[in-house]
Amino acid sequence: MAADSLGDATRLLSCSLPCAGISWHNFLAAAGAQPRFYWADGAGKAFAGVGAAAELLAWGAGRYEAIKRQARALFHGAQHLPPVGLAAPRLFGGFAFSPDFTPDNTWSIYAPAWFVLPHYQLASADGQAWLTINAQIPADENPQDLIPDLRAALREKAAQLAAPAAAQQAPPSALSSIEYPMSFADWQRIVRAATGQIRAGALNKVVLARAAELRFAERLNLLPVLRQLATQYAGCYRFLFEPRPGYAFYGASPELLVAAQGRELRAMALAGSIRRGINAAEDRRLGEQLLGSAKERQEHQIVVDKMRQRLAALTESLSLAPLGISKLSNIQHLQTPIRATLKRESGALPLLEALHPTPALGGDPRPQALRLIAELERLPRGWYGAPIGWLDARLDGQFAVAIRSAVAQEARAWIYAGAGIVAESAPKLEWEETALKFRPMLDAHGADEI
Repeated sequence: MAADSLGDATRLLSCSLPCAGISWHNFLAAAGAQPRFYWADGAGKAFAGVGAAAELLAWGAGRYEAIKRQARALFHGAQHLPPVGLAAPRLFGGFAFSPDFTPDNTWSIYAPAWFVLPHYQLASADGQAWLTINAQIPADENPQDLIPDLRAALREKAAQLAAPAAAQQAPPSALSSIEYPMSFADWQRIVRAATGQIRAGALNKVVLARAAELRFAERLNLLPVLRQLATQYAGCYRFLFEPRPGYAFYGASPELLVAAQGRELRAMALAGSIRRGINAAEDRRLGEQLLGSAKERQEHQIVVDKMRQRLAALTESLSLAPLGISKLSNIQHLQTPIRATLKRESGALPLLEALHPTPALGGDPRPQALRLIAELERLPRGWYGAPIGWLDARLDGQFAVAIRSAVAQEARAWIYAGAGIVAESAPKLEWEETALKFRPMLDAHGADEI
């Protein structure tokens, strides 16, 4: 139920207990037929959730403001015992790429904005772990009367998760087939259409994406996929949003969109790509080639300039780190970290609204690029390329750009990959770049075995 539909009838009560030794894998594996959520920031902090204590949904151009209003209503008057920052209740969720997103078969259950407060939450960082229970209670109920029951439920849950049976790991799902809905001929046609418009001066850049459909012999088991991503892409922002069992959005994104805490903001411009080398010498040579490429640096600079421009009205100071390279298992990107001091503590949502989509996933100018994407791409993006992450009671949070991602529906999954198109783009090279970007999710699903 949306939080702002509850009025003053209920309020949120959360209770936490330390729970060292419980892994996120066992926590999610024990969920049964309940919603599941997961977030890891690549720096050792991880959150997971099971069940749903509250759901926030919104549609249309006002979706950021609507989620903000609902979140404030949910957390208004909330009590958390004990008041521990790491264990505090968090909303997991995100947004569709487009505000006018209409669910199709692939994205059948998704809304343009959807956040869930889990019933149970696991948080871990710096050797600490906390198990939290969140519950909506009648506004006239005395929280002290309910705390013993909540703590008893937490102890029971912790004992269940610590049992030997909870540590058993299900095998990966067997991948049956992979299909690519867009042919190279179609890709060539849309890239040439885009470069034609760019050269004519209609826009500077557009990001075009394509998809791959994976079919499995049975319902896809997501936990082996998440384990593989944790092994191969430990430094990425790994996420799972599974609001209905068997229907999930998940991935391992290298791209931070917003990390907001008080007046502190961190963000990242990530654009421009090349493969990794087969040895250290080739890897250095490819990295130097990437740094020296006028085409890749132009694409990257468009992202940097527009992010700085869009943040100007919200920040009192902003600094850019020197241009560098982010090296992942199979690909390397040009990267510019961004830090800023906000004019006021506004939370993450206004920042997401200002930035999404950056030219790294949309294009420049944004309106023209989005119109061209809608015209040229066959498949709706759904939540691909959009903000995914979490919000706390202050509406601070951390969000990645949902790339290197997949959406699963029972025994099928669709993975997405995009490429930035500028005037000098060649269809074959951009096709190869998207193939490179497919690899993390293909490998995580066992594509090398078929």
